[in-house]
Amino acid sequence: MITRAKDGIVHPRLHPILLVTELEPTSYKIALKHPQWLAAMQAKHTALLHIKTWTLTQLPPNRKAIECKWVFRIKQNLDGTIQKYKARLVAKGFHQVHGFHFQETLSPVIKPVTVRVILNLAISRQWQLTHLDINSAFSSMSRQV
Repeated sequence: MITRAKDGIVHPRLHPILLVTELEPTSYKIALKHPQWLAAMQAKHTALLHIKTWTLTQLPPNRKAIECKWVFRIKQNLDGTIQKYKARLVAKGFHQVHGFHFQETLSPVIKPVTVRVILNLAISRQWQLTHLDINSAFSSMSRQV
């Protein structure tokens, strides 16, 4: 497969970003002071509640809860303007012990070969392509309880 870069077709950025105008917060305490980050955290929290990502239960006496933290990113447009503020709630999974805290792992990501197949179908059938951004990776997955 020949890509544009391999074929010598390169489109430089029209407006290169030289300075970072906004910093991403390093903790949720810092993020709570800014309304745009608070809104991003609330949107993510609402999405997690809507798809019933977790259920509150009592911990057994011999277990310790796994901590989580907020991770913040600024998504930018090609011209360097801010597209959106993105907040994610992630588990500190490095504290987990296989067989004690969990039995299996799941990583809901799309494989590159799937993307290529869909793009080839779109080109061969002359479908119009649009951008799609998934708000929550678990939204379309079936859950087993």
